[in-house]
Amino acid sequence: MTLLEREAQAGGAPRHCGHPGFGMLDMARLWTGPRYAAALRGAATGIDLRCGHAVTALHPGGRVVVSGPDGPYDLHGRRILLATGIRETPRAAQLVSGSRPFGILTTGALQRFVYQHHRLPCRNPVIVGSEIVGFSTLLTLRHMGARPVMLLDEAARLQTAPVVGLAARLIFGLQVRTGVTLDRIHGDRVVDAVSYTQGGQTHRINCDGVVFAGRWQPQATLARLHPMGVDPATQGPTVDVHLRTSDPQVFAAGNVLRSVRSAGRCALEGRRVARLIAADLGQRG
Repeated sequence: MTLLEREAQAGGAPRHCGHPGFGMLDMARLWTGPRYAAALRGAATGIDLRCGHAVTALHPGGRVVVSGPDGPYDLHGRRILLATGIRETPRAAQLVSGSRPFGILTTGALQRFVYQHHRLPCRNPVIVGSEIVGFSTLLTLRHMGARPVMLLDEAARLQTAPVVGLAARLIFGLQVRTGVTLDRIHGDRVVDAVSYTQGGQTHRINCDGVVFAGRWQPQATLARLHPMGVDPATQGPTVDVHLRTSDPQVFAAGNVLRSVRSAGRCALEGRRVARLIAADLGQRG
């Protein structure tokens, strides 16, 4: 069995989440993201794990095109599991106008700055998006002593439990605004303000960064370029009840199939699809 991982280390997004909240569903533990990712790596024994190897194409018949440190090469698999995950929608894809100063990033980029490089790119940012990942952003900023100035969302209400929004106000002293349109980002070398519209009125607030959180999109480029294609509703590959795509040799699991689910739920689905693939190999050879 071969596991191809384009990053330098396996473990996915939890590697960059230094706050607790991981492991309860699948390991009955409450860990930080890096501790949880290390446990996942520790459990992955007996496989050929290749980090820094990016899959660039899938072809019918089980052919996998890979770009590795020593150049491109092909693999042929009896079965293939597509588990490429999900990504946040960055500023460019959200069509927010304005200049392009330093300090505009996603939650994932912020967490890499903080937990991998121990640097804080902004101390008083505006957070755009109120899905649960927006509050992961708050915890990351708090870890470094930063104080975000506002959380904005174009939706009419918070996109997570109301108690989380209350905690943002009471614990972090954060202004929370819904029904807001972010109009423009200001700044030359670094962000110095944003303009937003709420209730027909335009406002400007000073800040030194903008963190775009959430608005998830499946990382389904490989499926989109393969004859299997993607589901227009989910933007991920279509699978049957056995998590098999329209290509009988390719299965898919995790967040590549849908909007974001927790790491634990994805891990449990990974265990399920492993059993399904093993059973399929036993039946079909």
